[in-house]
Amino acid sequence: MPSYKLTYFKHWGRAGVLRLLFAAGGIEFEDVRIDRETQWPDFKPTTPMGQLPILEVDGTIICQKRAIGRMIAKKAGLAGKTPLEEARIDMIVDGLADMETIFAGLYREKDEKTKLENMKKFAGETLPMFLNNFEKLASSSGHFVGDVLTWADVDFFAMVFFAKDHLPYDPLTGYANLTKVIDNVTSNPRIAEWMKKEAAQ
Repeated sequence: MPSYKLTYFKHWGRAGVLRLLFAAGGIEFEDVRIDRETQWPDFKPTTPMGQLPILEVDGTIICQKRAIGRMIAKKAGLAGKTPLEEARIDMIVDGLADMETIFAGLYREKDEKTKLENMKKFAGETLPMFLNNFEKLASSSGHFVGDVLTWADVDFFAMVFFAKDHLPYDPLTGYANLTKVIDNVTSNPRIAEWMKKEAAQ
């Protein structure tokens, strides 16, 4: 059994989905959370690409959220049953990455007034475009690929969980299929247990 050591900052961010994938698969891992202000400056030069998250697997370190996520998902049985399913999952995950890139840029804005204005514009214009597409891609049973939970579903939940506190309204109002995706993820017993741990931190 490989040993896994995931390192990221103390908040949800890019590692949220990775922690959930480990949890969903019942895979034990060391969850290392470092302080951005005090620990990161010294730790950064030791990383492969100067960024987090990183995952150490039996002494070998890999980075890039989606590369790590894909590996964990395969281990957890959440990466699709066929090459076509794998590709469709990657399609959803890559689409979420496009949305995340835009949102992260807004989130990093230092001026609070500008940040609020940009968030409102994102919520009113850009986000609905993405959600309309994802609503069409999700099935009425609440899955992006097939009829079982995959890491596309988990990644969507992780993105919404991170974004919703920074938006002026519930982003999933009116999106029946996407609401079911969220319900399917949160009703997974292992994920539900992990989210309780997160809430207690």
